Amino acid sequence: MTSTTLNLDVKIDANSGFCFGVVYAIEMAEEILDAEGKLYCLGDIVHNDEEVKRLEKKGLQVITHQDLANIYNEKVLIRAHGEPPSTYQIALKNNLELIDASCPVVLKLQNRIKNSYDKNEKIYIYGKHGHAEIIGLLGQTNNEAIVFQDISELDIENMPKSITLYSQTTKSTESFYKITETLTRAGIQVNANDTICRQVSNRDTELRTFAKQFDKIVFVAGSKSSNGKVLYDVCKEVNPNTYFVSKVQDINPAWFQANDRVGICGATSTPMWLMEEVRDKLVSL
Repeated sequence: MTSTTLNLDVKIDANSGFCFGVVYAIEMAEEILDAEGKLYCLGDIVHNDEEVKRLEKKGLQVITHQDLANIYNEKVLIRAHGEPPSTYQIALKNNLELIDASCPVVLKLQNRIKNSYDKNEKIYIYGKHGHAEIIGLLGQTNNEAIVFQDISELDIENMPKSITLYSQTTKSTESFYKITETLTRAGIQVNANDTICRQVSNRDTELRTFAKQFDKIVFVAGSKSSNGKVLYDVCKEVNPNTYFVSKVQDINPAWFQANDRVGICGATSTPMWLMEEVRDKLVSL
């Protein structure tokens, strides 16, 4: 098909893009990078490879927890996902200046979990194994809380008769309440704490409305984004013609027909500039 024949009508979802926690972390990083040209960041600042590459060009250096133990007298950014207490202990020992961009919603959740742990409650956390936020939350319980990403992982018959349930901030609200209901029906007393960020959970409803309005949906998110996976599934559910891309090069012109109305949306970790690049590419097809 020759160029300029598709004539796609393309619109970006105004509610998509970075949540305030990510905006806050990136603004803090950019401020230091503009002034000093270098900053260490513990883990990817956001689960979006394209945004990480952009900041690396400005001087951001992504490090692991292993690297952290061998760095002294430097500035290190803690991203929105938050960190376990052990990170702060290393920083103190190594004379590191922590630029703490932990999301306020995550910090509040960490405090709540710590309080539950101090009261010897049986803590279960609905979240993604190994996720940065989960590592920070587990750290509040001396790594004793039980993390599960699917209810099938739980041995319900042998669970304590009374538990305190929390959720990673970016999980699906609907799934959280289904889990609570299933456990309650099984005779477990569940002290359920819906700790899902409302800026994330509101996206669910907004995206359902948005996705229905178009012939095709292009969902833009990083392959590592937990929230991206959840929100992509939401779009796909209401509009089967939904396609996942992480970068402009992932776009396949064969997905579209002439004069299609195409909606572009993304995760809370998707930068607006990347959705705009996707739009420009679609308009040029």
